Amino acid sequence: MERQTGFTLLEMLIVITIVLIIAAIAIPSLVESKIRANEASAVASIHAINVAEESYQAAYGGYAESLAKLGGAEPCTKSAATACLLDQSLAGGVKSGYNFVAAGGNPANEENTSYVVGAAPVAFDRTGKRLFCSTEKNVIRADPNTEGSTTPPDGQRCARFSALQ
Repeated sequence: MERQTGFTLLEMLIVITIVLIIAAIAIPSLVESKIRANEASAVASIHAINVAEESYQAAYGGYAESLAKLGGAEPCTKSAATACLLDQSLAGGVKSGYNFVAAGGNPANEENTSYVVGAAPVAFDRTGKRLFCSTEKNVIRADPNTEGSTTPPDGQRCARFSALQ
């Protein structure tokens, strides 16, 4: 009788079980790593928007009333309507799993004297968890977002958040 080589069904089941156990351990930590990376990107994006708002204010006399005015399509021509200060994805309001909104406020002499920028995860607990915001004071604030909101915070909510450490 000739001996056959190969794996038995039992050996294959053991290997598949081991692979599934490793995947069950690794996938949640990969998701958490992605969330942390998206949150770090959101903080960096809020900082970039703060810098863009200050540049816009210096060039045009008031803060921009929206993210769209801080960006512009390539090739970009600098103006009050398209300041060319942010990349297209961020000026469009979505980047790295977060939604962004910026709004000018307190108009005086047809110029905004304040602004608020907010960021919220596109999908809570998959692309991010925390909410972030900032104002013309350039202090980035964060909230743990226990309610699971996917709407960027406005100025009133931002005032209740604690400063990012």
